[in-house]
Amino acid sequence: MDFVIRQAVKEDCPRMMELIKELAIYEKAPDAVTVDFNHFVQSGFGPNPVWWAYVAEASVAPISATPSPVGEGRGEVVGFALYYIRYSTWKGQRMYLEDLIVTNKMRGQGIGKLLLDRLVQECKEKNYSGMMWQVLDWNEPAINFYKKYGNVNFDGEWVNCSIEIK
Repeated sequence: MDFVIRQAVKEDCPRMMELIKELAIYEKAPDAVTVDFNHFVQSGFGPNPVWWAYVAEASVAPISATPSPVGEGRGEVVGFALYYIRYSTWKGQRMYLEDLIVTNKMRGQGIGKLLLDRLVQECKEKNYSGMMWQVLDWNEPAINFYKKYGNVNFDGEWVNCSIEIK
């Protein structure tokens, strides 16, 4: 099976939310996804987007040099990488990978690598100083995936903090 990596479009949001919920179940937090769907869409495709994404789409037709419109001759979105840009006073602009999700039934086929490679390419194209993300310490498949890149720094020194605003 072939896969196409392309920028996400608004019409991908319902499937992206399905994959987010699938990830939450995998991470043993099925009730933790509380973002409103409309807020999710506006945050990515409204007048002031704060996130961007690439999707991996299973191709059901031969891939041509001219991309077809979303949904025309293509298959289901089977994964995505959602990111935003953060600023480090020490390092400058850096990409923050919020989620790299591949649906469970499609893992192990190189889709995650295609998505992560595309993000690395974007970092280079936009001259970002690097990319950051988090991985749960018990998620051995993800940790082993990231270790294959060789130059990934697993920083156990920093403690994650957050404040819920209600």
